[in-house]
Amino acid sequence: MATVRLEFTPEPVYVRTARLVGVAVARRAGLPEDRLDEVRQAIGEACGRAVTRHLRHNLREPVLVEMLDENPYTVLVTDRAPDDAASDMEEEITVEASLALLSGVAEELEVRQAPDGAGSVVRMSWTARPHRTRR
Repeated sequence: MATVRLEFTPEPVYVRTARLVGVAVARRAGLPEDRLDEVRQAIGEACGRAVTRHLRHNLREPVLVEMLDENPYTVLVTDRAPDDAASDMEEEITVEASLALLSGVAEELEVRQAPDGAGSVVRMSWTARPHRTRR
């Protein structure tokens, strides 16, 4: 199974690219067409959350998106922003609303601190249906 890695500058314009790539990899992983909108929405929200966190801290380090072409199809979105309180209530509500939405569209959702302690990792996964073989 392959892992597709995408790094992008923390700007909202690149979130669309991450969604497009994520859906293409989801198709390859065997996710049915009726689940692709969920994947598209979840990747957009997770990447948007990462971009918001980077911009809040004026970070130019890239956002990392990893897509694992396997079952379950797994997407990891890593940001490098410190986990401190939001600079204002509106930003905090936006980030928390993204997580609430993600919990409704991803089969599995986990948010954890990045392995090196700088930033966070949003891990989402969806179970692919097995491919049926014709006799």
